[in-house]
Amino acid sequence: MEARPFSRPLWTASLPDRSAVKNDSATLCPRRPRRLRIALLSRKESLYTTRRLVQAIRARGHLPVVIDPLACSLFIAPGGPEIFLKGRALARPDLVIARIGASITQAGLALLNHLELMGVPTLNGARGVAQSRDKLRCLQILGARGFHVPATVLAQPGAAIEPLLAQVGGLPVVVKLLQGTQGVGVMLARTREELETLLNTFGDLGHAVLLQAFIGEAEGRDLRVFVAGSKAIGAMQRRARSGEFRSNLHRGGEARPVALNADIADLAVRAAQAVGLQIAGVDLITSSRGPMLIEINSSPGFEGLEAATHLDIADAIVAHGLLWLSERASQVPSESTDSSAVPTS
Repeated sequence: MEARPFSRPLWTASLPDRSAVKNDSATLCPRRPRRLRIALLSRKESLYTTRRLVQAIRARGHLPVVIDPLACSLFIAPGGPEIFLKGRALARPDLVIARIGASITQAGLALLNHLELMGVPTLNGARGVAQSRDKLRCLQILGARGFHVPATVLAQPGAAIEPLLAQVGGLPVVVKLLQGTQGVGVMLARTREELETLLNTFGDLGHAVLLQAFIGEAEGRDLRVFVAGSKAIGAMQRRARSGEFRSNLHRGGEARPVALNADIADLAVRAAQAVGLQIAGVDLITSSRGPMLIEINSSPGFEGLEAATHLDIADAIVAHGLLWLSERASQVPSESTDSSAVPTS
């Protein structure tokens, strides 16, 4: 499943193979595919990614439904979980595509857990979202699986500075909050005084932070690879604006399309799968040791990627979801348990 350029039709009807049809009635009246109800978990339909996914779902002949996680009431009773929206029981979706912003992570995870207990297929699932949102947990998983990541140490409030610096190779050092997206909560300490100020500030608030080796040879550039299932469907190189080390487009970074080689594409797909994600934005940087993984995003924006590459990322996401549903339907269902649910706080 490859992402398609916008210049191509988003959907083309296909005629049945007449050689495989056994009777005239089937030939004259081919069975129409069922119209699926596909829910998007998003705060607003006006957001670019949500709007594009709505378009892609409709273009494939299905029904999009935008659901605000904060507007949902999660009902728990012996008869089974239910979800209420504006006082009415929510009709069960055939598929859920989660677009959960960092500010509503806990509410989003609670809703995903509820949907999974109801047996609703979710992209992404609660466990993958939770593991990717926790920067420490994400790096723990990647490092344990043998992926190259920058040297990183958890700095608890009040910890001595010198041993921490020695573990990550000294100054300058990147300071990261345990959760955050779009470059929020990511800082660069160039001097011991700057680092001490940051650690004291966050320590006074009771926050542990990550200290991460600064990879100078990256020169403010990184690579964002968009993964859907087993495919890396598009990539762009992001470059930080002058005076900034963060390359996020929301921070004024610039983007250009890049052609992925097979090794980088495979690396991105394996990293996303290791964290438990089917849809992911995988961020890498170049180092003297080769490519390094720095972050994996479970609800990656793709406005910049579509603009840079002219690929239809929204349709690729929907296409993967439909393929995944088809594959699930062909498998023997297993007994549902609550072991996949993840904590939401």
